[in-house]
Amino acid sequence: MSQPPLEQHVQELEKKIIILAQLAEISAALNSQLDLDSLLTYIMEVACQITGCDAASILLWDKRHKQLVFAASTTGKYASKLIGKPVPMDSIAGTILQKNEIIQLNEARSDPRHYSRVDEEIQFETRSLLGVPISYKNRLIGVIEAINKHQLPWTDDDRNYLSILSAQAAVAIEGAQLVAELKKVNEELNEVDKLKNNFIAIASHELRTPLGVVMGYASFLQMEESQSAQDNAAKVMESALKLRKIIDDMINLRYLKQKQSDLYLEKTSIGTLFKHFQRDTLTLLDNGKHNIQIMQPEPDIPITADVTRMVMALTNMLNNAIAFTPVNGTITLKGRTDGYYAFMEMTDTGIGIPPEQLDRIFEEFYQIEDHMTRRHGGLGIGLSIARAIVEAHDGTIVAASAGLEQGATFTLRLPMPKPETPIDR
Repeated sequence: MSQPPLEQHVQELEKKIIILAQLAEISAALNSQLDLDSLLTYIMEVACQITGCDAASILLWDKRHKQLVFAASTTGKYASKLIGKPVPMDSIAGTILQKNEIIQLNEARSDPRHYSRVDEEIQFETRSLLGVPISYKNRLIGVIEAINKHQLPWTDDDRNYLSILSAQAAVAIEGAQLVAELKKVNEELNEVDKLKNNFIAIASHELRTPLGVVMGYASFLQMEESQSAQDNAAKVMESALKLRKIIDDMINLRYLKQKQSDLYLEKTSIGTLFKHFQRDTLTLLDNGKHNIQIMQPEPDIPITADVTRMVMALTNMLNNAIAFTPVNGTITLKGRTDGYYAFMEMTDTGIGIPPEQLDRIFEEFYQIEDHMTRRHGGLGIGLSIARAIVEAHDGTIVAASAGLEQGATFTLRLPMPKPETPIDR
């Protein structure tokens, strides 16, 4: 017994309301999906539900190769074979994309545009089809197809529902593709960075070995009685030390991207840090050419730091001061606090810094002097590494100078450790 027309009409309206409500909810679900494969799978599932179909496919325009390719499909157990394969532009999907029109076919096999090779390859039979273009900001990006409707014919509602889904899917697909491209670029950059680090490690190792031999023979020559031999050996040794400094800078390039998660933070003090710096670094630098003063703070000032990394930062600051301070000049390192922050100040009597260069000297590979005519060596990364290390400690480092020939002061600031809250007993 058939239903009364009014009751049937009410049921149809209720079905429409359910589908439209579902489409309204789908927008949020689509935009929460960042993985393109998962997103396409979800879109096909919804397409089948709202049109009453057995299967669905999504084809996307490949901008690089200028072709329309299968991106996802649920057409049987062999559908995965289609992924990435192009379709002719005179096929049904190609026509939908080129003409930006909806195509519905109650009998797809009788249409000359039907690409039967697909069915043969995946052992699937396409009987009926509804295809809708996917457009993003007036730019066609693909096609969505609903395949093999349970009860033909296709209806206006089917076209409307699939068109709404297509509009919602376009924004989500574009976003997911951008995320996928960014992920790919990041992976490529990480691979390049890895290759760079490997190259630097191998190159520095290979350079260190012959350099050690050169320095060894130079030291023997310096013990010769001939003054000429001693002078020549001294020049060789000086050049070898400069080369070793460049190699050390190459090895330390990785610290330009110092992360806080890579630090080994411990409770220590400025006094302790200065002692490590004096013991591990100061004795290897300068060779008595400058008056270097380290003033221990009284009383000592507590800090939380990675001692090894902070000694590296101070060493880079000292190398910079030595490079730009004339022989017999003075370099002073001292610590102080304002109760909230711990400060370490390194002051030199060197050539000074022009006001317009005070911020730029911390940039990677930046040199105040022209690289072709400069008198002071180095790669120009010492201060950049020092800044990266200090900022990883949630600190800051700034430079100050009254101008050329007025010396410079570099101030390193770290937050003071918070006092421990006493435990109530």
